[in-house]
Amino acid sequence: MLCNLCPRNCNSIRTTKLGNGFCKSSAIPKVARIAPHFWEEPCISGKNGSGAVFFCGCNLKCVFCQNYEISALNQGKYITPYQLAESYKELEEKGVNNINLVSACHYIFAVLESFKIYKPSVPVVYNSSGYEKAETIKMLESSVDIYLPDFKYSDNKLAEEYSSAPDYKETAVKAVDEMVRQKGVPVFDDDGMLKSGVIVRHLILPNHTKNSIGVLEILKERYDNKILVSLMGQYIPHGKATEFEKLSRKITKREYKKVADKLLDLGLDGFMQELSAADEQYIPKWDY
Repeated sequence: MLCNLCPRNCNSIRTTKLGNGFCKSSAIPKVARIAPHFWEEPCISGKNGSGAVFFCGCNLKCVFCQNYEISALNQGKYITPYQLAESYKELEEKGVNNINLVSACHYIFAVLESFKIYKPSVPVVYNSSGYEKAETIKMLESSVDIYLPDFKYSDNKLAEEYSSAPDYKETAVKAVDEMVRQKGVPVFDDDGMLKSGVIVRHLILPNHTKNSIGVLEILKERYDNKILVSLMGQYIPHGKATEFEKLSRKITKREYKKVADKLLDLGLDGFMQELSAADEQYIPKWDY
């Protein structure tokens, strides 16, 4: 296949187990972990966990990525669409609240093929970096119930420096626009679990509260109560972060409060993660 699924537009050649694009991904998916996951937002994980499928590779490769071993180094195992479909069934048998596709952008064709084999009976979550083509998101309209994108940057200079994505802001806006168009306002079941909608995540970076406040202002102005916002304080220096002076520490209580206060001032609905989440114990164990 020739791949132009993401905003990189690599036009890369992808064979069964090789790829020469930015993400280096093959046509057959590579995964690092398939298991119930309990560390998502409360309305995603619930008591029984979210059925997470962690795909390898990424079209951003953020220098601070907490999943660096699988996103940048591509450590994992190959899995066919049939095996992927079978994994949905196994996760459902464990009682998960949803099927959570983590960083699946570059494997959308295989994911859609897996849904032809078996469509999960629980909601499907598309968990992404936010750096997506709206045209690719349109392909998922009949398959995805919940979108869980990041919105990492309001400052494209930071996006270029830390994620090699100088067009991040504009691209993420278009992607979230399409997600909101598809799903509308969040819908919950009687147990408070999300059935449909969009949750936009933002990870606060140390020394960059201005970037975070800019993100919240964009989300307020453009989407307001059409989305939920998840403010994340779990940042720890990981991957190549220690090579960047401003990223070489956790965020402070003062930085977190400054951004959290802005979220409250804007009246955005959603979630605020406790700073205790900034711990390596919350990074999944990649058992492949």
